[in-house]
Amino acid sequence: MPELPEVETTRRGIEPHIKGQRIAECCVRQPSLRWPVPVSALEAIKGEPIERVERRGKYLQLVTPVGVVLVHLGMSGSLRVLTEPLAAGKHDHVDICMENGAILRLNDPRRFGSVLWDDLTKLHPLLADLGPEPLSDDFSGDYLYRSAAKRRVAIKQHIMNSQVVVGVGNIYANEALFRAGIDPRRQAGRISHERMTNLVAEIKQVLAAAIEQGGTTLRDFVNSEGKPGYFKQSLNVYGRGGQPCVTCGTALSEIRQGQRATVFCADCQS
Repeated sequence: MPELPEVETTRRGIEPHIKGQRIAECCVRQPSLRWPVPVSALEAIKGEPIERVERRGKYLQLVTPVGVVLVHLGMSGSLRVLTEPLAAGKHDHVDICMENGAILRLNDPRRFGSVLWDDLTKLHPLLADLGPEPLSDDFSGDYLYRSAAKRRVAIKQHIMNSQVVVGVGNIYANEALFRAGIDPRRQAGRISHERMTNLVAEIKQVLAAAIEQGGTTLRDFVNSEGKPGYFKQSLNVYGRGGQPCVTCGTALSEIRQGQRATVFCADCQS
């Protein structure tokens, strides 16, 4: 599943091509994604400009004067901008066409993504309970320490809880905990304020580095060849179970937590 850096890279990739452009029409070929696509709402934004493209957690927000189109890429979705018409493929489910001829196209083979509508009368229910953005000042060591007080849940599951902090997916939770030297199985409520502060710093660094790398190596979003390829990354632990720790050489342990792979060094993380 695309994680926060991939979604942020997508936002940065498409915004220059659609920001300020007026919507000519919306073409919905498959209205049954994870949730029904609000076809009538999308029809109502014809003629409206896209003022900006924002991100909240893993949701992309196409902001217009009358409301916001929320896009989630799900397990396999991708967005690209076409600068000239191209026949839609089997998995090209939604087009948002601009008056200048550009087309924002959603491709989603598994149809776990979503296109929704937020009319701005109140915060959309899917966004209402989200925690702070991990790169914001609101996400601090003090905040994370207080959020974990008396919690018995494992720290990895705690930081992957979107109500605690958004966008810390499995890959980056593994990497940040390794860099912070914290065992992913340790109870969140038993970690000191100092170690929580260090963990927050590592989460921010890991995500910021991934975003920066994605922004410089992701293929152009203006293309006619299918979905863009995500950046390659150098990972310390994720996907390396059984291989030597990059710090001490001990074979990395791999377990399952919440149905997700967790890889860690039993010697370096405590």
